[in-house]
Amino acid sequence: MASTPPNPLGTMPPDAPNTEDGDIAALAKGGRTNFIGFLLRLVARIPFLFIAGRLYGAEKLGLFASALVVVELVALICSMGEKRGLAQRLTEGEEHAQTNLVFDGILLATIFSTIAAVFLYFVPAPMFPAGRYSEIDRLIVLTIPAYALTEIVLAAQAYKFDIATTVRARAVVEPWTISIMAGVLWFWTPEDGLTLAYILSIYAGLLTGLWTFLKTYGLPRGWRPRPRYMGRVTWRALPLATADAIEWGTRRLDIFILGLFAAPAAVGVYYIAQQVASLPQKLKTSFEPILGPVITRNLAEKNYAAIARQVCQVGFWITAMQAGIALALGLPGEAVMGLVGPNFVGGTGALAFLLAAEVVAATAVVSEAALIYVARIRNLWISIGTIALQAIVTIGLITLVERLGYGEPFKAAAAAAGLMIALGVASVVKAVMLSRILRHPVNNWRWAVIWAAAPAILVGFFVTRLPEWIELAFGIPLILATYGWVIWRRGFGPEDRILFRSMGGDKVAPEKPDAV
Repeated sequence: MASTPPNPLGTMPPDAPNTEDGDIAALAKGGRTNFIGFLLRLVARIPFLFIAGRLYGAEKLGLFASALVVVELVALICSMGEKRGLAQRLTEGEEHAQTNLVFDGILLATIFSTIAAVFLYFVPAPMFPAGRYSEIDRLIVLTIPAYALTEIVLAAQAYKFDIATTVRARAVVEPWTISIMAGVLWFWTPEDGLTLAYILSIYAGLLTGLWTFLKTYGLPRGWRPRPRYMGRVTWRALPLATADAIEWGTRRLDIFILGLFAAPAAVGVYYIAQQVASLPQKLKTSFEPILGPVITRNLAEKNYAAIARQVCQVGFWITAMQAGIALALGLPGEAVMGLVGPNFVGGTGALAFLLAAEVVAATAVVSEAALIYVARIRNLWISIGTIALQAIVTIGLITLVERLGYGEPFKAAAAAAGLMIALGVASVVKAVMLSRILRHPVNNWRWAVIWAAAPAILVGFFVTRLPEWIELAFGIPLILATYGWVIWRRGFGPEDRILFRSMGGDKVAPEKPDAV
């Protein structure tokens, strides 16, 4: 039996009798911390959306969004899949060499990201397809190394079951930095304020992650670059890095395609809708680092039944939370988009489809968390098929909208619908494939989500008849409260409720609620 990673939190050790209970407890703690991070990110994101929409306008936002698509995609590729692959490398390595293993990844990411940044600085056309940019705009490539390194240090902390650092960096430091600096810099350089604010936010997040990382792992000892080993790491990481890039790309391909068919202002409106919809997305992406170490340890022990149960458990948590947030933000969608500015209300349809896409994508995300270890090549091909399907469906829907004579808001809604359809298909395919590999069912859907959604929709119907400020201030919490009460009563069993209990609370006997 392979050795298992250390458990520095002092929670149930991997070799304890109730190992799976300890895994669920660790996942639950990550989920609680993650939900707090969502609330913090929500509070911090609202000022940025207001400042960006009101001060900089839809057109400038569209140009900024086009650059981000390329920069963040390249940075993710340059992290060499370490966001999820690092857990497996650390599990297989010796404990005393963990710091050195992380620094191998850091060196690789630094080399690749620096090369990419230099190339894009001198060839900026991919970032600015409209051909409009300033010298300061080109400096956005400086964020590529910082973004890639942040992914690695946060993944290293997640291996130690430390999600709090990710919350601090991604949900507090980064969003508040970009919100505050975007407002301040508008008075100094309104043309370049968004770019400079983004650069500052990424480096602030990196410093936050590095501070905790160095305290946890320290500096490497006896470490030196090992070209052959790093070459093997690179080759092994290619399928995972490509899958990461494709999974991320599905959330940005819609912006790229929309930019080819619509005006920059329409892309800016869509970007705001995407920023709102990305809030619940963080609920599932932040589960990935804590799920990785748990899955790799159970794979080493060949405990496939535990992996299936954990995937289903986390999948239901994510689906349940995302559905509630989607209803709370989508039902009063016009008021939410109108908060950014009256010109953004046309993006309400796109917002609704984007929020629905995040709900249907939950199964694909948690299934992929296991597939990258047991079938990474097949998972890669499914990911390639997903993004190809998205491109075909999105272009087809936008072309249909154009032929029917509808305006720019309908093009944005068509792009979002294409994303939703592609992610829905990917969820079904990846869940079926994982269940066959593990020889245990993988299904995180429960009808309780529908039972909870029905009264929430009814509440939303009446809330949207109220003045806009009441709709936002009281309607959103009321929708969430209604949904939450029903899902707690009808959908959550004892094992689900661990998510809302302290790690030191009473042990809960596994009991899986009925699933369909």
